[in-house]
Amino acid sequence: MTEITERTVRTGPDTNPDATPDTKPDTVPLDGAGALAAIRGWHAEARLVERYPQVLALLPGLDAAARGSVGQLLARLDAEEVLRLHPQTPALTVAITGHSTLAGLVAPLTAELARHGLMLRHRLSDYDGWVRDLGDPKSEVYQDGTDLVLCVLDAETVFDDLPVPWRVEDAEAALTARLRLLDSLAGTYAAHGTGTLVLNTLPLLPRFLRRLVDLRSRTRLCIAWREFNAGLLRLGETHPNVLAVDLDPLLAAGGPAADPRLSSYAKARLSDETLAGYAVEIGHLARALTGRTKKVLVLDADGTLWDGILGDDGPEGIAAAGSFRGEAFGEFQKVIKQIGAQGVLLAVCSKNDLEPVLSVVRDHPDMVLREDDFVHITANWRPKDGNLLALAERLNLGADSFVFADDNPFECGLVRTSVPGAAVIGLDDEPALHIDKLLADGWFDVREVTDADRGRGAQYRSDAARRDLQEASGSAEEYLTNLGVTVTFSAPAPLEIARVSQLTQRTNQFNLTTVRLRPEQVREQLADPGRLVLAIRSADRFGDNGLVGAVFAHHADDGLHLDNILLSCRVFARGIEQACLAALLEAARATGVPAVHGTYRPTKKNHRMRAFYPDHGFATFGGDEDELRFRHDLTTIAPAPAHVDLTADLTGAFH
Repeated sequence: MTEITERTVRTGPDTNPDATPDTKPDTVPLDGAGALAAIRGWHAEARLVERYPQVLALLPGLDAAARGSVGQLLARLDAEEVLRLHPQTPALTVAITGHSTLAGLVAPLTAELARHGLMLRHRLSDYDGWVRDLGDPKSEVYQDGTDLVLCVLDAETVFDDLPVPWRVEDAEAALTARLRLLDSLAGTYAAHGTGTLVLNTLPLLPRFLRRLVDLRSRTRLCIAWREFNAGLLRLGETHPNVLAVDLDPLLAAGGPAADPRLSSYAKARLSDETLAGYAVEIGHLARALTGRTKKVLVLDADGTLWDGILGDDGPEGIAAAGSFRGEAFGEFQKVIKQIGAQGVLLAVCSKNDLEPVLSVVRDHPDMVLREDDFVHITANWRPKDGNLLALAERLNLGADSFVFADDNPFECGLVRTSVPGAAVIGLDDEPALHIDKLLADGWFDVREVTDADRGRGAQYRSDAARRDLQEASGSAEEYLTNLGVTVTFSAPAPLEIARVSQLTQRTNQFNLTTVRLRPEQVREQLADPGRLVLAIRSADRFGDNGLVGAVFAHHADDGLHLDNILLSCRVFARGIEQACLAALLEAARATGVPAVHGTYRPTKKNHRMRAFYPDHGFATFGGDEDELRFRHDLTTIAPAPAHVDLTADLTGAFH
């Protein structure tokens, strides 16, 4: 096999046979040094705006230091100019406020958001303006369209209010007062803000702790400080659109919390290292809030799940226990199992014969992971990029929802260049580092894990039985009839609101307007008599699929307006959406609604839904390419598919 030592990416136009030499497709190295050199070259040529999509493609191959350098360059760009030239680039509007100088956050935050395909629009508040900003609903942090408000706090938030000299009782009182103030400001934001407010715990620096010379007072301060941070973290439980980033794990990973010189001279109370780590966490949060959370973890086998080469060493020669290295692989498997239990789909993609791999997964005594933990096991000698694309098709998911982990640099490079959007975790020959590398980028982070998440693996595994039925059926109609699809269509119960919200966050293919809603926003719409929220649940002969879709609408003088319709990709092509839409249209007509209107906003991922409304009797009714509008006059309504057993409770939906 030829060894690949350098990976390349196309950076010019995809097709242009008449291109001049300046516009012909070219390639740039995708190794870290080559990618950084290419980006710097584009900057020197004043072409970063033009090359912005290619910069995004190169960022995943860069280490943290290189991303920091690129962030400095990207932060100088005019975000609006980039968005005019590349209008499909999603943007995130972030307001930054806090207690200290925070200009140093902009560059790493720009890089981290770009790494996840997002353009940063930022508004940086004045020094120490956080109380004024959060306390005034007319301030910039409350502007419509603000997605995130970062209120970055530090230890001086407390110590600046202490007298000189101070005693531990003064610090305890100041901490209590600060927490009370933060609770009040979080409540104001929860009532008036449109985005998500992000707070952070405060690191207690030795330079403050050691100003108390007696150990008993130091202990009291540490206790009070931890209680304050715990209370701050709990604000996210009290106020649903408030989250808190815990800085303790970032500081435990290394790097000083603060630089004394920058703190003293520039009033930059948190170090560059801390701000860079904080930006990484905000990048993870932004990815989750914009529907970019990964869904599938695909793992190599040899050197990834176990120590040894199965084809060379045989089952008795591999290990995931019983030795230093084997124990490290066993611990890695435990972490994978933990992730899988929270809704992440697990799969294997190995260059091996299938039967030996299945035998190990089923029977090897060292294995923590068993066959039932995986939605699919692929073991063959075909290229892994093709295997991943085939798996994506099998699961009816985009390949950009995949994370691929392998210890072979060739395989990692192949997948990174050939499977667009897939995240790649390059492992190596040190299994003790596998866990940290898997968890470092929070690819699977979500705001909340639901019961539906915990059952997702079993639901996907049951799809194998559905495929067997489909292959044995003589036609699509026979398959659907034998499948026995049942659907319930009604308002969501209180315990289902988190799942409805999650569908808006994670569903991308069948999501007609891609409006993302937090749980409290779903509750607000449910409580509004002028709005309609309906949940779609499905089951069939092979099991319960759970809550798989939702409809959002509002009433107006000219009829019912469908704000969004969502459906999980797991249940595509079963007639579920047709049945629910037919029931909704029939109910609208029966109650005298003059018409039903629908909106479709195209994205890269929902393009297959462009014809959804026209295919169901809606006529084009204005709009433009960014927002297509449709209208159904309710004269002729297509019937629900005969094979769907639908129970619809639309009581209260029309008045």
